[in-house]
Amino acid sequence: MPAKRDYYEVLGVEKGAAQSEIKRAYRKMAMQYHPDRNPDNPEAEERFKEAAEAFEVLSDDDKRQLYDQYGHEGPSRAGFSGFQGTDEIFSRFGDLFGDLFGNLGGFGGGRRGGPQRGADIKVQVSISFAEAVSGVEREITVPRRESCEDCNGSGSADGESATCPQCNGQGQVIHRQGFFVVQTTCPRCRGDGKMITDPCGSCSGTGIVQRDATFSINIPAGVDNGQTLRISGRGQPGVKGGPAGNLYVIIAVEADERFVRDEFDVHSKVTIGVTQALLGCTVQAPTLDGDIDLEIDPGAQPGDVILRRGKGIPVIGGRGHGDHHVHVEVEIPTKLSAEQEELVRELAESLGESVRPHKRGLFDAFRKRKRS
Repeated sequence: MPAKRDYYEVLGVEKGAAQSEIKRAYRKMAMQYHPDRNPDNPEAEERFKEAAEAFEVLSDDDKRQLYDQYGHEGPSRAGFSGFQGTDEIFSRFGDLFGDLFGNLGGFGGGRRGGPQRGADIKVQVSISFAEAVSGVEREITVPRRESCEDCNGSGSADGESATCPQCNGQGQVIHRQGFFVVQTTCPRCRGDGKMITDPCGSCSGTGIVQRDATFSINIPAGVDNGQTLRISGRGQPGVKGGPAGNLYVIIAVEADERFVRDEFDVHSKVTIGVTQALLGCTVQAPTLDGDIDLEIDPGAQPGDVILRRGKGIPVIGGRGHGDHHVHVEVEIPTKLSAEQEELVRELAESLGESVRPHKRGLFDAFRKRKRS
């Protein structure tokens, strides 16, 4: 299987291109390689699918960011796995193709009246930092259009329908303008070819009612802020037997003041005193598995990093974990008692270090006279 081309190269745009430029480039390629304009041309169909896949990623800010960071592997984190056929592309970008080909004789007109894929639903779910590390199951409620139970989704109170008188059941109407023949979706039956004579009272003849749907979703361990989970078939139901759309769950991870995340590595800090740094110590340190007793070796320096390999965040879709980096901070006292200062000066003298002389004040002179 040949390697995928760069999406920006496919559409012929620069990496920093604006969304308007990306859409314009895609419309141009869709016009050029549309199957109705290139019948029995497998190469044109492949170029058509390639352009649609590039547009799907680059027109979505979340997927584009993942693509820019991780390449073709990135969008799979948002649930995108490419297009398998042109029908899937038409269901995804039906409105765009309608704009492109709806007013050109014969192009694309027959696709509007058939089954259509349901719209996608996007929701945001907030989780804690700990839940992002360990994974969590959440129950979410989303507004969703569902098939009307009273009419079984037909939209008809009595289950009957009549042939549309405007298009005679064809779903399309033809207009002649001089030498041009323009075929468009029938405005009366909207491409269905049939009309409901007795609309269902529960759904007003649409066959669809609005209800809140509740789903239980599993958020995997290691998920990061801004990542998107795709749940297939949980979006809006399809039209005229088309497949349901997808549910996209955008993850918002709450910050934890103890940790800083860097992909699958995690950073934290511990603060120790001067003597602890000189002589070594054991301190309590926060970790992803709770507080632990952490050994600090004698002679620790400010900025030292203790590496705990494999103690970071689980790798999504892979094996193992990132690492935990513990940064050591040494706290220097800003005020010392006279006794403490004397001890520190003795230490400096024994180490051969030059320090500022003791600053004598009025009371020091008074004490000196009193002793004499």
